[in-house]
Amino acid sequence: MAKKELFALPNVQTPNQPVVFDPDCCTGCNICVEVCPIDVYIPHPEEGQPPIILHPEECWYCGTCAVDCPCPGAIQFNWPLQARGYWKNKESGKIGQI
Repeated sequence: MAKKELFALPNVQTPNQPVVFDPDCCTGCNICVEVCPIDVYIPHPEEGQPPIILHPEECWYCGTCAVDCPCPGAIQFNWPLQARGYWKNKESGKIGQI
């Protein structure tokens, strides 16, 4: 059977990149690709690489990908500025961000 080549061009990154993958932690298991309800990601063609964010502007920030990821810390959300939450740790006085 002839091998087919597939091409997928990601949308130009908007000023806000919704998800940031830690390449040192991400194993490229593609669970996030499978569980994303709106298909923001596609698998990376290279084995073991983080998925490609194909449609960044369509991300709902639902957190499904981060919750189901087997490697804690591999997926970080880059929340829009107006949706970011801040708090102050009573013990250390350090200001944190979600």
